[in-house]
Amino acid sequence: MKLSILDQAPVAEGQTPKEALEASMKLAQTGDAHGYTRFWVAEHHAWSNLASSSPEVFLGYIGARTNRIRIGSGAVLLPYYKPYKVAENFNLLATLFGDRVDIGIGRAPGGSAEASEALSDGFLQQVFKMPDLVDELIGYVEDTDVHVSAHPVPPYRPELWMLGTSRKSAAFAAEKGLLYCFGQFMSDEDGVEILNAYREHYIPRHGDSHPYSIMGVSVVCAETTEAAHDIALSWLIWQVQQSHGNNGAIPSIEAAKAYQLTPDDEQKIANMRKKMIIGNPLEVADALRAMQNRTGADEFMIITITFSPEDKQKSYQYVAQALNE
Repeated sequence: MKLSILDQAPVAEGQTPKEALEASMKLAQTGDAHGYTRFWVAEHHAWSNLASSSPEVFLGYIGARTNRIRIGSGAVLLPYYKPYKVAENFNLLATLFGDRVDIGIGRAPGGSAEASEALSDGFLQQVFKMPDLVDELIGYVEDTDVHVSAHPVPPYRPELWMLGTSRKSAAFAAEKGLLYCFGQFMSDEDGVEILNAYREHYIPRHGDSHPYSIMGVSVVCAETTEAAHDIALSWLIWQVQQSHGNNGAIPSIEAAKAYQLTPDDEQKIANMRKKMIIGNPLEVADALRAMQNRTGADEFMIITITFSPEDKQKSYQYVAQALNE
């Protein structure tokens, strides 16, 4: 089973943003050593508890410290940027790191309205232009634009991916002949229907292109089921805190256990648990195999958020060992 990593460089209590970014780099090295296919980093803006605001910059740091694993954006939020500059950034990465570079694109704001305004005028208008922006980006990445090339032109083109959480994003990826990553961990939509629709309506952009799908899932794995649920509680309480407007750092397990929950909070946690895979290595492996059989996903991209960087690294190690080693 192909496994990959999505990381947001979350900041835990007592941790600096620099330490969070360094922990992400070490996680990429763990993925490199344990056979993970890709390491993607997210783009968020004006979030004090997420340190990854510029994937194209961060990926240079990651690529220079890994050897085999593919590196990419999960995702570059294309409505903020000129496609030509995005192509230049990722062509430069592909020139440095060869056939290891992915461009994942999305259209979410990735932050507050104030951050969107600070980044770009007319964000919503650019969202409506997304089909044209993607066509323009394809032309630059594939070097088919007759007017200008995005230099340096690498010997291996970056792979283009559409990321989304809805039927609309799957239909868009299929229409444009893009590879597709469905963020099940962020969506209430039925992943089976969405991936089936993507495959059914896929239009090849080239004679040798074919549909390929990744399912993004939230996973916490530990040596025992009980330990996994304890570790996952930090993330769950962090989500509850954010729903109350508290955008602080990820709480420790002890602080999470001490957090006073309202009945509404308890229901939120119960709903979030339903969208996660939490357990020991055997349980997690069985759940991922069942999900693959159900959805037909070609690959799983795992997002794991914990208080302790060591717990996060161990979680990914346990999953790889249970499935592939």
